[in-house]
Amino acid sequence: MKIVLEHISKQYKGKYVLKDFTTELTEGVYGLLGANGAGKTTLINIFVGILGSSGGTVRIDGQDARALGRDFLSKIGYMPQYPVFYRDFTVMDFLLYMCALKGIPAIEGKKRALELLGIVNLLDAKEKRIGALSGGMRQRVGIVQAMLGDPEILILDEPTAGLDPSERIRFRNLISQFAQGRTILLATHIVSDVECIAKEIIILKEGVLITQGTTDTLEQNIYGKVWEVTADRAATLRLGSQYDVSNMKQQGERFLVRIVSGRPPAPEAAAVSPNLEDVFLYYFGVKHDSPNQI
Repeated sequence: MKIVLEHISKQYKGKYVLKDFTTELTEGVYGLLGANGAGKTTLINIFVGILGSSGGTVRIDGQDARALGRDFLSKIGYMPQYPVFYRDFTVMDFLLYMCALKGIPAIEGKKRALELLGIVNLLDAKEKRIGALSGGMRQRVGIVQAMLGDPEILILDEPTAGLDPSERIRFRNLISQFAQGRTILLATHIVSDVECIAKEIIILKEGVLITQGTTDTLEQNIYGKVWEVTADRAATLRLGSQYDVSNMKQQGERFLVRIVSGRPPAPEAAAVSPNLEDVFLYYFGVKHDSPNQI
């Protein structure tokens, strides 16, 4: 399957929140990475048909997705950023209800729900009321409902919000297992969610597609713009006020400071290999005198 988003735009009151977004997706996991407010949810809502665009088209194997109607929607599993649940439903009742809405036969749906609940470590909670679950547990229920129909396209908007580190790792492993033969678009502002599992990273800033590529490609694109310097406390505070610092590690009385900048932050600074967090900071850093601003 080939999905093409062509020149997608969205305006509110004359202001673009998404502008001329074009990309192509095939089988695999794509990380849609951007700061809060970058336009990720707007793009997803247009993709799944919740929101109309101000321009552009979504094509599935050359056909307009809107013209495909229910045939297109049946291919999608979707988890919104803020999933809404019926608090008085048990987990299993809710999932069976979602199966009914998706047209999944009850016996098949129950089997699939139990399988997925086991994968996300919620099998023991299947008879609990959703209102009694923690935020992280509800998030996992949301992931399960998105996967019930064995969709060809899986859209996840900030799916790991509220998950603890072990649940986050379980989630990444689950998505990796689920990716074969499917297209997965995972929107997040958390780099670790997509760093190891994404085929490509799409970076969205202020509604504009800034860059897209493999993790290795994006890291190489900023080679020579990531530095490490060892400094005392006073110098570390000064560096932190002047540059975008991606990491700071205390070593005895001194600190190893990792900095993203288009120029050496100190004469003794050494260039180091970038990682995806450095890439994120390169595009979304906030220091006014950093030369990495768009």
